[in-house]
Amino acid sequence: MSILQLAWRNIIKNPLNLLMSIILFGLGVGLISFLLLFNSQLKEKFDKNLAEIDLVVGAKGSPLQMILCSMYHIDNPTGNIPIKNAAPLLRDLHPLIKKAIPLSLGDNYKSFRIVGTNHDLVELYNGKLKDGSLWSKDFEVTIGRSVADDTGLKVGDKFISSHGFNEDDDMSHDHSSFIVSGILEGTGSVLDQLILTNTATIWLVHEHEEAGAQEETSQTNVGHDHNDHSHDNSNADLLNHPDQEITSVLIQYKSRTNFQALNFGRNINENTEMQAASPAIEINRLYNMIGVGTDALRSLAILIAIVSALSIFISLFKSMRERKYELALIRVLGAGRIKVFALIILEGLILAAIGFAIGTLLSHVGMELVAKHLKADFRYSFTGWKWLSEEWMVFGVALVLGFVAAVIPAIQAAKTDINKTLSEK
Repeated sequence: MSILQLAWRNIIKNPLNLLMSIILFGLGVGLISFLLLFNSQLKEKFDKNLAEIDLVVGAKGSPLQMILCSMYHIDNPTGNIPIKNAAPLLRDLHPLIKKAIPLSLGDNYKSFRIVGTNHDLVELYNGKLKDGSLWSKDFEVTIGRSVADDTGLKVGDKFISSHGFNEDDDMSHDHSSFIVSGILEGTGSVLDQLILTNTATIWLVHEHEEAGAQEETSQTNVGHDHNDHSHDNSNADLLNHPDQEITSVLIQYKSRTNFQALNFGRNINENTEMQAASPAIEINRLYNMIGVGTDALRSLAILIAIVSALSIFISLFKSMRERKYELALIRVLGAGRIKVFALIILEGLILAAIGFAIGTLLSHVGMELVAKHLKADFRYSFTGWKWLSEEWMVFGVALVLGFVAAVIPAIQAAKTDINKTLSEK
């Protein structure tokens, strides 16, 4: 019988001890693995959606709320801003601004947000067309990959929007239907969850909602040119409507090292009725807030892992004392002290490896279950079927804990006095 077979036989001799040790170890490893999966994917989503945006300008309120709404589309707007206030940001040839992308929010289709903007937003996230074309006139939309997959919309399909950010059939705009002009390839960014159109469409939808005039239906049907509202996808067109409103503006600087650019956001906050916020700063604050909870969970996981290592130590130490006669016979049959030492160490390593395997499986299954709820609530795709390189480190730490837990019992076993043990029997 090989030493591995012997170690396995000794482990399964005490199924209760085996079960307790593995459950404890699995809980600790599983919680650590789950935190790694969640944090890595959350950070990946946040970092990818930063898209080199330097500043977000919108209505006064919570800076973090404005960032989450305008860039991640998981919160409500702080309000709207008149175009006449944002006009200096939207004009071409601004000395500091490389790109200014307006956003107008307010409607949804099956909880996917409809965003009034220009074609720069697609370019910002490196979006590419899979089918059709980008929107070119009022009530045409280009949809993200997730929108197409979840709703089944295809190029040429029409749909009715709902007011607000949650699907509500009672709040549908029955008079204003949209038509899908194009579908984007998946980017892994927030672009996948958006329905994009021009800003004028958002204005028209709400103008008709307020008017409630049935006779205007003929002027807002899809495919019409909307002669009374001639709009394109440029910021110059927005400047022709100074009294209209938008939700926010995404800004990229020409140079981040420019001293004026560094103070640009503060000048907006101090000298205008608008609010400017840096996405990088606000997201770091969010990480810090989340970090308090994850640090507490990580500490709990480490404590559970230490307790489980102690459980393995107690189990092996108790087992070694019960098997003193058996160990003595092994020595008589020719096994040296090193082999006996290795036998107990191997038992500790096997227990740790089993605990790691069970804990990792639980964490990945748990992450997959949580991912379904996250996708239903926020339209962000997470997955439990992803292996992280950091998990190899967790495996290494698990084996170290198993080794440390087995060292003292292994030394005791190796020091077994053959004559005394056999005479006592």
